[in-house]
Amino acid sequence: MSGEPSEPPASNTRSAINAVFLFFVVGAILFAAYTGRMQAVTDASFEAAKSAVTLAIGLIGIMALWLGLVRVLEAGGFMYTLAKALRPVMVRLFPDVPPLHPAMGAMILNISANMLGLGNAATPFGIKAMAELDRLNPLKGTATNAMCLFLALNTSSVALFPLGVIGVRAAANATDPAGIWLPTLLSTIASTAVGIVVAVLLARRDSNYAQLSKKQPLEESSSEGAVLETLPTSTEYSHLLVPVGRGSKALAMLGGLAFAGAMGLGVADHGFAFFDSNFVSFWLMPALMLAIVLYGLGRGVKVYEAVTEGAKQGFDIAVRIIPFLVAILVAIGMFRASGAMELLTGWIAPLSHPIGMPPDTLPMALIRPLSGSGAFGIMSELIQREPDSYSAFVAMTMMGSTETTFYVLAVYFGAVGVTRLRHALVAALLADVTGIVCACLTSAFFWSPPL
Repeated sequence: MSGEPSEPPASNTRSAINAVFLFFVVGAILFAAYTGRMQAVTDASFEAAKSAVTLAIGLIGIMALWLGLVRVLEAGGFMYTLAKALRPVMVRLFPDVPPLHPAMGAMILNISANMLGLGNAATPFGIKAMAELDRLNPLKGTATNAMCLFLALNTSSVALFPLGVIGVRAAANATDPAGIWLPTLLSTIASTAVGIVVAVLLARRDSNYAQLSKKQPLEESSSEGAVLETLPTSTEYSHLLVPVGRGSKALAMLGGLAFAGAMGLGVADHGFAFFDSNFVSFWLMPALMLAIVLYGLGRGVKVYEAVTEGAKQGFDIAVRIIPFLVAILVAIGMFRASGAMELLTGWIAPLSHPIGMPPDTLPMALIRPLSGSGAFGIMSELIQREPDSYSAFVAMTMMGSTETTFYVLAVYFGAVGVTRLRHALVAALLADVTGIVCACLTSAFFWSPPL
């Protein structure tokens, strides 16, 4: 799951975020006209525009750092290692897909990339996976059971490194940027489990599809080593690699042992109280950075060169989101200044209260499946206003725990001409709902006000 906004390709129809933007702007101006708050709305529009650019500039450094570190993992082959670990599970989840078929390799790499927060790498693998699954499709234009389950996994994938949202929290000067890591991880585990269960159960109940699909035999695999076939060519990272010597491996191992020893001393001094919220807050990010750097050292990666190369992507992403942020933050700022947001949240509070959802995060929960940029803008507005507020914490956890479901469906199914989705949308949306609910519940458990 990626943190940056993404939108479907342009079409001749109005997008969902277009309606949301119009609702906020038109609603703000009309409401302010009747309540006498027009000056506040005007001031808010200018202030929100400046805040959007300030936030994006602050995000450049964080995104550059972490995308640079992720490049070390890519060059060292960590995605391939993760893909091999996932393979036994994937073979059981997708019994209709031959184990050596290219579709299996593409799906594994797509899910691996999503788990690492590599949204840009995940999309090409996902489209390739759909194209390969369509080769096994006996009913062209109709989603197969494997396609439906793959979409559910894609929209709810476990987030090992939600670096995008952590980066936004750091850019907004939140006290504990990494505090949303564990709530996000737990929420995505729950949403993934629900997506799998729903997709499998609905597939078993669709007896009509089972009968129709039996009329056409599945294509047999002609490939060997599907994961290897779908990996990027070795030349892509060759300029970042050097022969691995025993000295490099020994240094990497010694570095890991030294850090483990420091943790052992902490446990000896403080007992298991050492692993409290402060550990997650202040040890997690340095530990992750150390692990990535030592991994690169042990795998023969030119760590500095890889970090600087990946950092260029972080700069590009931060600049690219400025138009999205300006548009949505201005719209929300005007809507809030007019007093309409206060009225709206009062109406919807009874709906969000049972799961502990702050009313001002409900708009993001509703927009998230429709628009990545819209949800990103609402999340950014909340954390820019109060970085350490509970609402901002919940919104960030939601962002890391869910996906722009309709965009994923449009891109992946559109790539292979599938128009009959069967239960894919239901499974994906139920996974999204689970992610949102669990984000609220886990946030309530892990959040603590700053001292």
